[in-house]
Amino acid sequence: MSSAPVAHTDPMTAADAALDPDPQRFRQVLGHFATGVTVITGIDAGEPVGFSCQAFAALSLDPPLVLICPARTSTTWQRLAVSGRFCANILGASQRELARRFGVSSPDKFDGVSWSPDPAGAPVLSGVLTWASCSVETVHEAGDHYVVIARVTGLGDSTAGDPLLFYRGRFTQSAGHVPAHPRHARAWQRVADARGNRDQQRRVDAGHRRRPDGRPDLTALLHAGRLRRQPTGPLRQFC
Repeated sequence: MSSAPVAHTDPMTAADAALDPDPQRFRQVLGHFATGVTVITGIDAGEPVGFSCQAFAALSLDPPLVLICPARTSTTWQRLAVSGRFCANILGASQRELARRFGVSSPDKFDGVSWSPDPAGAPVLSGVLTWASCSVETVHEAGDHYVVIARVTGLGDSTAGDPLLFYRGRFTQSAGHVPAHPRHARAWQRVADARGNRDQQRRVDAGHRRRPDGRPDLTALLHAGRLRRQPTGPLRQFC
């Protein structure tokens, strides 16, 4: 099967490029969006090939489509694109070493890795949560990556377990398991302490604020967090 055609997008203008954020800042901010982790596998010239991919998502139910975003520099994707078929292996929380193995360029990625073929022959890695067999429909150039849209042609059974996640540049089981750098943790604690002291002072000040008739200023108390609204009814003081 010949590789899917690549759709080209209009080039950016200099004015557009001037608005781009700093790449390091872009990576740092977007890294706070946790993703699952897959290994995209296939067969090229009779050999199994594959790469780790966090940029994987369900795209359409009817027809059943998914998308992946391999780097344009990926030699593994170039080999997969020739056949136009791949298997998306969804990794479990215990498979971070597998994700690391397939996340680097190496001819020995499959050494010692147990797998079985999906209906199209692409490797299904042992122990994954589930898998999807896919056929490439279109490929779009998008910056330094491709956006690959593929039709799902087969689905594997699902295994109970937590997924492996990629969060803030690390593989983890959940976003809460990623330890903060001690310097960052201290900085955030200082911010939290300052906010707590500020809010406490606002409550104290609001408690002494009175309307001209001598009654408490309910609006000030509400904004200071010393009042809460009843589900149905007027304000009441809870402190």
